[in-house]
Amino acid sequence: MARGWAWIAVAFAASLPGMTARASGVHLGEAPAALTFGAAILAGAFLLTWAAEVAEMDISQGLALAFLALVAVLPEYAVDLYFAWVAARDPQYAAYATANMTGANRLLIGIAWPLIVVLYWARDRRSELEMPSNRSVELVFLSLATVYSFLLPLKRTISLLDTLAFTGLFAAYMWRIARAAIEEPELIGPARVLAQLRPPLRRTCVAAFFLYSAAVILLSAEPFAEALIQTGRAVGVDEFLVVQWLAPLASEAPEIVIACIFTLKGDAQAGIGAMVSSKVNQWTLLVGTLPLVYSVSLGSPGALHLDARQVEEILLTSAQSLFGVAVLANLKLSLLEAAGLFLLFATQLVLPDPHVRYGFSAAYLFLALITIARRRQELRTFFHAGLFAPLRNQRAPS
Repeated sequence: MARGWAWIAVAFAASLPGMTARASGVHLGEAPAALTFGAAILAGAFLLTWAAEVAEMDISQGLALAFLALVAVLPEYAVDLYFAWVAARDPQYAAYATANMTGANRLLIGIAWPLIVVLYWARDRRSELEMPSNRSVELVFLSLATVYSFLLPLKRTISLLDTLAFTGLFAAYMWRIARAAIEEPELIGPARVLAQLRPPLRRTCVAAFFLYSAAVILLSAEPFAEALIQTGRAVGVDEFLVVQWLAPLASEAPEIVIACIFTLKGDAQAGIGAMVSSKVNQWTLLVGTLPLVYSVSLGSPGALHLDARQVEEILLTSAQSLFGVAVLANLKLSLLEAAGLFLLFATQLVLPDPHVRYGFSAAYLFLALITIARRRQELRTFFHAGLFAPLRNQRAPS
């Protein structure tokens, strides 16, 4: 129990320098600012995650699903939506919004999914992780969002029409999983010590955690994003790449860490399920929100226009997503398949040439089509299960 409170204290302490710098307006310099505000976002994300887990004890199932799904993705959205907001005044920020969005999505499939399988193998010496049938819901809506996403590089915009499509898919996904009873999650670490408090004190602490962590994340998003861009320019590194990979690492870390802990404690299904749910949230709600925020900032309906690099990045992300869905069509992820997902992701990082990366998109598409052809029956089964079959108990999406 003491260790749980110690981690809470560490998270609060890590957020204080960023909040202090923000309140005082002191200039920290590019790299120190990136580290300070990045640490604040990471700390806020952990606090938010712990509070969201405990909140499931006190709110209704339907509200829990809608509320927690939105709250859990705040760290991922804060920086990206800042870029979309500023893009209305400075068009180059549209590229940063695309960079952050594609980086966050590709990290999940390329690193988080394989990591869960590797930890599962290391703990249980089993080379194939099987998912429960109710995870077909996530895979169905991820499939639909992925198929639609191929329109974005073709039309070279992300518009309010896409907002309707992606947010509509997210709403349908939430409606579908809301029909299942949600089981109380197994709480660990700081979330567990919060859950052991008396109900009035627990609810007060959870509310305080929500308010404080949201303030930390939202107030740190702008200086963190700007510091990343300036740091990239100062050290001669492409700021697009800095935004694409460093910002998502800070925001994704809490979810990935908790999924890994579940896996190491013997609940790998919960770990991989959380990562698949996170992918659905980001590939629907995050993408769909970008043109909405851009239009509000612009003061009129507008669309984020995609240059050649952004087209390449979105195509690559869509192709990877299609391959990921195809691999999970049988509701299993083997060690060999996980290795393939990781190697394809890692190799593309060190080969930034556009022609090579279009080759990776083609490779993903080829492998996806081959896998889909081999698993036609499994695809029919999981589409039927995901859309129509009664759902058993499951955890709320992360």
